[in-house]
Amino acid sequence: MDYTDQMGRTVSLPKRPLRIISTVPSQTELLFHLGLEKEVVGITWFCIHPSDHFRAKTKIGGTKKLNFEQIALLTPDLIIANKEENDRAQLEELAKLYPVWISDIENLDDALMMIEMVGEITETGEQAHELCGSIIDAFAQLPAAEYNRRAAYLIWRNPWMGAGNSTFIHNMLDLCGYNNVLHSFATATYNPETDSMRYPRVELEELKELAPEVVLLSSEPFPFKEKHIEEIKQVLPLAEIKLVDGEMFSWYGSRLLNSPDYFASLMQSQPALAMA
Repeated sequence: MDYTDQMGRTVSLPKRPLRIISTVPSQTELLFHLGLEKEVVGITWFCIHPSDHFRAKTKIGGTKKLNFEQIALLTPDLIIANKEENDRAQLEELAKLYPVWISDIENLDDALMMIEMVGEITETGEQAHELCGSIIDAFAQLPAAEYNRRAAYLIWRNPWMGAGNSTFIHNMLDLCGYNNVLHSFATATYNPETDSMRYPRVELEELKELAPEVVLLSSEPFPFKEKHIEEIKQVLPLAEIKLVDGEMFSWYGSRLLNSPDYFASLMQSQPALAMA
């Protein structure tokens, strides 16, 4: 059977995959949600959910540095990967040896399509379709229209980096009703050699000029802490600065079931008045 992944590539499988390796944390969690506990034989060190399966499953390296020898020992009949999270050269090498299905996700619609397609390729289509329906219903309850606050979402320090254009995080901010100030900044400072539009570097003085009302500090990939709030307060004393759960903004699998409630509670905790 031939399947098409989100890169437009054809992936051929002679039978239902029974030995699956996942190289992306959010998609790993999805596979377990779809009931594929036995079929998943290998995961990365970053695939921490569900925690009981993380402890039990064989680790095949990190998302950017996969262990080819360990993968070979597991004899996978399907590897599920992602364009952004994994290294392109490694995926190309793996595709010479195994069926490799690659997702490419920039927004909620892409995530829902990925879930449906993974359901099809693993023969768990009914569960996947039901999951997508629940996610759509949950996001429909999100009162995003009541908000339109200027926000910056930071993912890294030294150098400071944030979520810009064409990122899943940007789409989640938009669905929450946030106006991502790094959207226009990324466009103005775009460097095609580094693809800086997606995750632009921004100095704190530049961030000050963008005048965000809210600065969201993600728990991943950089583990922002309370001390970093004070650091930014020195430059943006009037902005609301919050530590947020990065998984809720960037994991595009079954964790999306929980994201709308998290976003709603985050917005409810914000002051009604915008920054003067």
